[in-house]
Amino acid sequence: MKTTYERRWLILAVILAAECMDLLDSTIVNVAAPKIHHDLHTSSTGLQWIVGGYALAISVGLMTGGRLGDIFGRRQMFLVGAAGFTISSVLCGLAPNTGSLITFRLLQGVLGALMLPQGFGVLREVFPPDEVTQAFAIFGPVIGSAAVFGPVIGGGLVDLNLAGSGWRLVFFVNAPLGIAAIIGAWRLLPKTKPAKQERLDLLGAFLSTAASLCLVYPLIEGRELGWPAWTYLMMAGSVVLYAVFGLQQRARSRANADPLLVPSMFGHRGYTAGLLVLLVFFSGMGGLLLTASVFFQLGEGFSPVHAGLCFMPMSAGMAVGAGLSGAILGPKFGRLVIQAGGVVTIVGWLLVIGQVHGGGTVGGIDLIPGLALAGLGMGLVVAPLFDVVLASVTDAETGSASGLLNASQQLAGAIGVAVLGTIFFSALGHVDFHAAFDRTLWVEIGSLVVMVMLSGLLPRYAREPAADVAAPATAEPASV
Repeated sequence: MKTTYERRWLILAVILAAECMDLLDSTIVNVAAPKIHHDLHTSSTGLQWIVGGYALAISVGLMTGGRLGDIFGRRQMFLVGAAGFTISSVLCGLAPNTGSLITFRLLQGVLGALMLPQGFGVLREVFPPDEVTQAFAIFGPVIGSAAVFGPVIGGGLVDLNLAGSGWRLVFFVNAPLGIAAIIGAWRLLPKTKPAKQERLDLLGAFLSTAASLCLVYPLIEGRELGWPAWTYLMMAGSVVLYAVFGLQQRARSRANADPLLVPSMFGHRGYTAGLLVLLVFFSGMGGLLLTASVFFQLGEGFSPVHAGLCFMPMSAGMAVGAGLSGAILGPKFGRLVIQAGGVVTIVGWLLVIGQVHGGGTVGGIDLIPGLALAGLGMGLVVAPLFDVVLASVTDAETGSASGLLNASQQLAGAIGVAVLGTIFFSALGHVDFHAAFDRTLWVEIGSLVVMVMLSGLLPRYAREPAADVAAPATAEPASV
């Protein structure tokens, strides 16, 4: 019989704190990027690595990190990851130059990949089946709001300039948060042992890492180097490596040899479609946060806190959208809410384009309607999206599915920073900041159109089990 933990809701708070620390660190640096550019004389490519490299490091390490938790224990890996994440954050704040900052950011991402995937497994351990769905339902609104509030917090910390720290404070702030997470995990997380002895799939970890690197590296470096032939070969090679990885995982699963992923989860249409929707959605979100921050500060001359406050309408809209979608609209209308959210976001960005297009000074007040509407649409998408994806897999597949879900979200952010950042900084060589930002907004609108179309492949309602693949009779109902 499954043990019920009295302090399970406090455990949920610890896991959410770690998730928020990661997402804040993913977005909080965007507002600090112009200051880093000024103080360390960082190039535009360097800025993309500082922001996107962190997301890339997390994405390529999450599946391995999750498997290490299965092998050595989730509590132990969470504690090691949280301690390392905190130390590497302090090292980022102490970085003397761009190269060391990029190195410490990559290290921060790797250690974050060790900490983050333990959360879903821990929650499965401590919550009874009738409550675990409530715990997972909290994730969408909380982490979505944290991702958008990051720039506001970042702007305030940079402008605070405590003891002359400037942009470095956005990294130092992780020290008290990390210490609190370590203490909470040490006192609350259960000490459990794996049900069976498992082995790490080193070849699978290498293939997945190499495939992601071959995709993101040329996207970031290609513009500055003039897009030599090897950049295109690397991107083509990433497709081949992903295919080889998939075949290797299938073969390992058939041999009962503990693969990084459970191939059967891709047989659920709802999971596969939801994963694609998530990739498209978060890539645009991650890329726009960087380009908008640079546009506000370098293009319009806003201070960091002013630039951060420009995101407040989006934050408020997202909070409202997530609340409506998660509690009222999502359970009643299902995937239609995700599609409607995509359309609302498109309308919001069209309003922003109306203010930006043609040049001239843009005030923060002028952007409120468009940003608020875009945030509302994002909130409508985020809250039910995670529910849909996890609802489509069986209980036996949840650990692997949630690990890939987290990895894909981070990889999407890295791809978005690489693609939209490249479009934005390339355009600056020919046009002004307004026209460059205008182009990135149109690309984002195009991706949202694709997302709305892909959403039509999702199950009609998030709480319905996938109809195309029958769940094993012994599995817990997939009704997240």
